[in-house]
Amino acid sequence: MNKNVKVEKGRFIALLPIIVFLVFFIGSGIISRDFYAMPTIVAFLIALTVAFFQNKKLSFSEKVSVCAKGVGDDNIITMCLIFLTAGGFSGAVSAAGGVESTVNLGLSLIPSQFAVVGLFVIGCFISISMGTSVGTIIALSPIAVGVSNATDFSTALCLGSVVSGAMFGDNLSMISDTTIAAVRTQGCEMSDKFKMNFKIVLPAAIIAAIIYFAITMGGNPDIKIGSYNILQVIPYILVLVGSVIGINVFIVLIMGIFTSIGAGLITGTMTMGTVFSSIGDGVSKMYDITCITIVVAAIAALVKEYGGIDAILNFIHSKTKGTKGAQFSIAALVLGVDVATANNTIAIVLAGPIAKEIGDEYGLENKKVASLLDIFASVGQGLIPYGAQLLYAAAEAKVSTYEIIPYTFYPMLMFVSAIVFIIIGKNKSVAKK
Repeated sequence: MNKNVKVEKGRFIALLPIIVFLVFFIGSGIISRDFYAMPTIVAFLIALTVAFFQNKKLSFSEKVSVCAKGVGDDNIITMCLIFLTAGGFSGAVSAAGGVESTVNLGLSLIPSQFAVVGLFVIGCFISISMGTSVGTIIALSPIAVGVSNATDFSTALCLGSVVSGAMFGDNLSMISDTTIAAVRTQGCEMSDKFKMNFKIVLPAAIIAAIIYFAITMGGNPDIKIGSYNILQVIPYILVLVGSVIGINVFIVLIMGIFTSIGAGLITGTMTMGTVFSSIGDGVSKMYDITCITIVVAAIAALVKEYGGIDAILNFIHSKTKGTKGAQFSIAALVLGVDVATANNTIAIVLAGPIAKEIGDEYGLENKKVASLLDIFASVGQGLIPYGAQLLYAAAEAKVSTYEIIPYTFYPMLMFVSAIVFIIIGKNKSVAKK
């Protein structure tokens, strides 16, 4: 390894808050056989309390300042605003009858055995257009629940297909934060990273679609399809079209809110008196996930300040040997940071500089390193039970994230596909810098 590469040793004890959270959250679920026995936010608050008791070198006010800076990160604020705006859209479109009409329209066009595959494909399409997995899950989760209610497919299966589709675009979209972060930290062209990335994950997407079809082909073909009004479907169509042409996610959601109100007033499902209450109800449903995001950001900031992230980076960096070993190290590096921070964009930003050093030392192409960073960060984010993606999907149907994880086939297959790519892929060496 390059002797000039300096990595702080860090302190693994700084990861204690994450361990405490996992022990309390998972432990209470196992003991009570109910993962809702302890609200997620309570487990995170316990972890945050533990973090505040650590590192006596910092005063209480200094720790609060560290938390404030972590919560004030652009990615965290943007995520919270997306939650609230999307909640307003969800409340408005639901009150307008958009969810029922969209589900009934979709079921009338898609045979029942293709319903779950359809959710996956639509999820891929929306997420690669919007560049946000969270936004995609917010838009499609109510429809997934509706499909489950109208068929004999489990809610967890339908939500799993949505999460899988959402992670496809989160990893590939050119307007995704993760893509931008990966490309910027490695200094490569976005189009080159996309081509490399797409080649790795395409087999995973195809196999995931086949699996969703295979396990649902025996579903009930006699579905009772309710009526639908095309006006009530327009808000979703508008969101799809706006996403495809690259309109900002906030603008798309705001447009969706106004069109939902218009559709509701015209069809008589909403009145002027229920317009604001429906939006307010939708926003209020996002309070839990928004609070969780804020608390997780505070914990991550303290963990980083105490040297927890540096400990992970130093360990991975010291174990790197050979070209393939370098790629596995980069994969483990970003995956470990994502598990610790529960945010794939932050994981890429934190792991990117060290991954760049490893890539340069072993002559790896920048586009390959960027692809590995984005892929394995998305793998972690699509599978960790306390990530925003699974938390929101679970909250929509009031199921446990652990019920959904077995059906998130795409992140699992993306992991396998990337590992195979590392093992059998040819390495085009580039000059060391």
